[in-house]
Amino acid sequence: MIKFNELKVGDIVNTEFEGVIKEGEVIDLDREDKLVCVQTDVQEFWYEPQHLFPLTVDDDQLKKFGFTKKENEDGTVKYMKDAFRILLPKKDNFSSYEIWYREDRRHITHPISMHELQNHYSSMTKVELAK
Repeated sequence: MIKFNELKVGDIVNTEFEGVIKEGEVIDLDREDKLVCVQTDVQEFWYEPQHLFPLTVDDDQLKKFGFTKKENEDGTVKYMKDAFRILLPKKDNFSSYEIWYREDRRHITHPISMHELQNHYSSMTKVELAK
């Protein structure tokens, strides 16, 4: 489950409806009733937050969002999208990150989900991170 206050329009999440999981994009938020409108490949639908689940940040997701990957000689891995950077201390270890955009540097010491990364990206670059 994702907390309602963590979500923003444009975030990519997994939805669950009658046991079927689908990936979709948040397209609207109803703050009064705490409902989230998500567009999947099938349709748009309003969900309660308990039917929304985070996508894990991994190599495949970052590539879907347009990041390029560079493996460094010291064993670290850097993902790049324009001037935004993500540095992993070890290959395929998404439990700790250093992210930066120009002078804004952030150290994240726990695994995060794609919608959280999208929100960091947006707050740092003032541009939405979309597929």
